[in-house]
Amino acid sequence: MKDYITVIGGGLAGSEAAYQIAKRNIKVKLYEMKPYKFSPAHSNKDLAEIVCSNSFKSNLLTNACGLLKEELRRLDSLLIKIADETSVAAGQALAVDREEFSRKVTEEIENNPLIEIINKEVTDIEELAKDGIVIIATGPLTSDDLAKNISKVTGEDKLYFYDAAAPIISKDSINFDIAFYGDRYSEEKKKDETIEEWKERLKKQEGKEQSYINLPMNKEEYENFWNELVNAEVVTLHDFEKREIFEGCMPIEIMAKRGIDTLRYGPLKPVGFDDPRTGKRPYAIVQLRQDDSKASIYNIVGFQTNLKYGEQKRVFSLIPGLENAEFIKYGVMHRNTYINSSRLLDETYCLKSNKNIYFAGQITGVEGYVESISSGLVAALNAVEVLKSSKKRIVFPETTVIGALAKYISTSNKKFQPMNANFGILPELEGKKIKDKKLRYQEFANRSLKDLEERL
Repeated sequence: MKDYITVIGGGLAGSEAAYQIAKRNIKVKLYEMKPYKFSPAHSNKDLAEIVCSNSFKSNLLTNACGLLKEELRRLDSLLIKIADETSVAAGQALAVDREEFSRKVTEEIENNPLIEIINKEVTDIEELAKDGIVIIATGPLTSDDLAKNISKVTGEDKLYFYDAAAPIISKDSINFDIAFYGDRYSEEKKKDETIEEWKERLKKQEGKEQSYINLPMNKEEYENFWNELVNAEVVTLHDFEKREIFEGCMPIEIMAKRGIDTLRYGPLKPVGFDDPRTGKRPYAIVQLRQDDSKASIYNIVGFQTNLKYGEQKRVFSLIPGLENAEFIKYGVMHRNTYINSSRLLDETYCLKSNKNIYFAGQITGVEGYVESISSGLVAALNAVEVLKSSKKRIVFPETTVIGALAKYISTSNKKFQPMNANFGILPELEGKKIKDKKLRYQEFANRSLKDLEERL
């Protein structure tokens, strides 16, 4: 057996796995094909590049992803630590300056004497796994040649679904005669306030650190935008044989085609806001979320899209306040690769048919940044035990989110689909029936952290 562990892929899961292995005084050979070769959605030469939203979702323990982050903090996750260090204003969510985040992860990995970074595309897993342990963390954009090899190793003929990313715009190009800062509900006019008092309160908050920029729309503006959106040209996906779009990241134009009011009950819902110009709730509202630490660029929340670049500029500029928007990065749609983990992997993310091969990240069917980091950590801990010839398996309690995700992806399921962290995959509370959702979720969190501490 080789005295090192091979990690293929320098994304979120791969970087976390490499760190966890090296932390336990074991050498790592980390293969990353950038900058020798880039996927269609990547452009940054650094490790742990964030392609879609810059949000790691909620930090609240009453949110499953927030609880998962806390579990990972207690397990000394490198990437969650760096996400905390590079965070930008996002209300109750953890959002990061994506460039600074990737730079810091790269610096940490490069400076670790036990980790060797090899910039090369891997296309033969079996060769690497002959007398060594391999963790495959090539993510949702696995190269075609490697995907074919994974298909051969796993016996799978379906290895993909589809994902989409939202555009990013310059703050300087936003029209603040229309746009206003504020989080949902916090900027509503209070019942005992006059309009003048309310506007004065909003004015005092200008320039302060705010999580979101909001763009209100009236009925005519919204319906005009909707009509242009559903009739806009999309990118022709010649190499896509099937159109399987994961519901959690659906392109906004697809969502809009489900009905004229669908967006108003989804990403454009106006609940919790009043338009400073009228003092009344707008018909719809578009939110922009800070995307860097300088608050100079913002992404359009919920606007993952497959529209042609020119159409994005034309249609999204119809949103009041974005008429002169400068697009720093247009939205893209890309293939996401994943295996049928429910048939192929166990709760340690190990391939059942070859105990030298582990998978980690979104290729396993965990969906999301934090979920990918979680799988990389679990795979790494177990790969270390195998290298040490230990018979111990590191399986986290299914009452924890990290354990529940591992159980979900390894449980037989004929209709296996990628899964985000959510309380629905955790076992029910024993002997307790709590109707209030927040109180029930808090109990889930209390149980999770208690069981995690006992496991540690």
